[in-house]
Amino acid sequence: MCTGKCSKFIGVSLYPLILICITANLMMFFPDWSTEYIVNAGEQITQEVRSVGGIVGGGLLVLISAVHIQATGRKGCCNNRCGMFLSIAFSIIGLGGALFGFLMSLIGLLRGPVCQFNPTFSNDDNIIKPTNGSLVWGRPFDGELEELSDDNYLFHPDTWNICLAPRNVVMFNVILFSTILVATGIEIILCAVQVLNGLFGCICGTCRKEKNEKGDKGELIE
Repeated sequence: MCTGKCSKFIGVSLYPLILICITANLMMFFPDWSTEYIVNAGEQITQEVRSVGGIVGGGLLVLISAVHIQATGRKGCCNNRCGMFLSIAFSIIGLGGALFGFLMSLIGLLRGPVCQFNPTFSNDDNIIKPTNGSLVWGRPFDGELEELSDDNYLFHPDTWNICLAPRNVVMFNVILFSTILVATGIEIILCAVQVLNGLFGCICGTCRKEKNEKGDKGELIE
């Protein structure tokens, strides 16, 4: 594939992923579709959400990269070897942003959400049931960041009802962090491909064709 066309394809493909990351991260500030938790975000919103990995990392930083990457695939000042060289630098910026969003989502997924729960509970018939007692805010599923195992809460949805508020916050957390995780993972791949594509573009040109002044069919402009 022509390096210029490849850049255009990568740039266009990044835009929906950017929108997904920003939207999912914003939604996570409003668990149970309520604004009351963002008022006390320091205690009731997870650190990984507040780090805005999806908004800044997989969103704005990748957007900066996508705009230039797409520009190298269109006729203009960026559609040349110099533009391809700059696309490598912008792709690295996007790669770093997507990686940041990916890591924040992975950590947030493994540590679980912040919620209101009863620190004492009973386990009857393998179903976690809260008992009478004072409720606290915290991360009931938090533990050492280790490799996923069968003991992780992600594989035991029957324990998710430990969280009493916000409602369904565990599922909310899992779905949105997983969404950002997948989107930023694809962004990492696309930005890495553009680094290689930009390198080939520096060496071989962008395969751009323009008509010459004499009306010939066109000649290859590198």
